[in-house]
Amino acid sequence: QVQLVESGGGLVQAGGSLRLSCADSGRTFSVYAMGWFRQAPGKEREFVAAIKWSSGYSYYASSVKGRFTIYRDSAKNTVYLQMNSLIPEDTAVYYCAGQVNRGYYRDYGRKTEYDYWGQGTQVTVSS
Repeated sequence: QVQLVESGGGLVQAGGSLRLSCADSGRTFSVYAMGWFRQAPGKEREFVAAIKWSSGYSYYASSVKGRFTIYRDSAKNTVYLQMNSLIPEDTAVYYCAGQVNRGYYRDYGRKTEYDYWGQGTQVTVSS
């Protein structure tokens, strides 16, 4: 079965950086896109960034654009989220998610469009 495993979360001061990793450690699947979402306490899970696997095109939520970078290593079936200039509002559990390539366009921004999810990794930004 597919297993997405995140790592790299932790506690960082405002202005600092973290890099999250998400590896597919189980059965591989044909990937359309990989995304990162986050969920703060009492809030809905929200889109952060996504990368279309074949082209490498990346997409970002406006709240993180210019600070976060998503990129992939296809050989390692791994997607990364480099987070710079972190602010306390970035504090959340971050989830990696994968979309299966079904041969048609899929909305990378909608969490219901993702087929596989990781267990999440906590990111805490102190002020």
